[in-house]
Amino acid sequence: MKKVFAIIALIGVFTFGMTQSVYAQDEEAVEPAEATEQVEEIDSTAEAVDSLAADSAAVEEAEEEVETSEPVVEEIGMYKTLKTKFIEGSAGFMALVAIALIIGLAFCIERIIYLALADVKTDKMFEDVEKALANNDVEKAKTVCRETRGPIASICYEGLTRLKDGIDAVEKAIVAYGAVQSSNLEKGCSWITLFIAMAPSLGFLGTVIGMVMAFDQIQQAGDISPTVVAGGMKVALLTTIFGIVVALALQVFYNYILAKIESITAQMEDSTITLLDIIAKNSAK
Repeated sequence: MKKVFAIIALIGVFTFGMTQSVYAQDEEAVEPAEATEQVEEIDSTAEAVDSLAADSAAVEEAEEEVETSEPVVEEIGMYKTLKTKFIEGSAGFMALVAIALIIGLAFCIERIIYLALADVKTDKMFEDVEKALANNDVEKAKTVCRETRGPIASICYEGLTRLKDGIDAVEKAIVAYGAVQSSNLEKGCSWITLFIAMAPSLGFLGTVIGMVMAFDQIQQAGDISPTVVAGGMKVALLTTIFGIVVALALQVFYNYILAKIESITAQMEDSTITLLDIIAKNSAK
């Protein structure tokens, strides 16, 4: 019996030793595998970090490119916006407003150039005229006036042509021809006022027609909603805006022209008085 227990004990000890050795071998086999997996995970994490860094660098470069190209985009966008708004305002009415602007500006530019050429310094001319009349050389005085540009010189020339008829005839000739020159200075201003009044009127006409279009759309749809009336209301507002802008621009030029005409008219009046004084002085001598 004791031998049987001894044998059983030996078998148990042997079996326990074998299991411990197998378990140790399994742990040694598992540890390298787990280490390999951990290394692979670390490598994949590093690759992911590198890819994220590359993506962030690419994003920064793209943002820099966008920042550098922003002004061009804004410029193109503003041009396209004006063009789009012009077309959306109904090409027919917007074209009429644009024609009023072009023709009105043409008259304004013509008047500005004419008045700039008419505004001439005449101090040297009156000095030469006074010297010629002091020497009783009327023809030389006429030549000086004829060779000088501007309405003041023309008025003085007409006055000198009546010098032989006396100072009263000279004064009448100056007054009559001064009225002619004043009308020449104001030539074309009536057309400018016409286009100043016409531009907003065309805009208001587009407004009325835009409202009619909006009500037609409401009638066809049978419903009042923003999407239905948006097109007609847009036409109404855009034509009004462009018409008012054109009128304001032409009004600025018109006021400048009127101020220039008043300045030249005042110079003409002073010059006529100066010429009459010169004639009276030399007549007394």
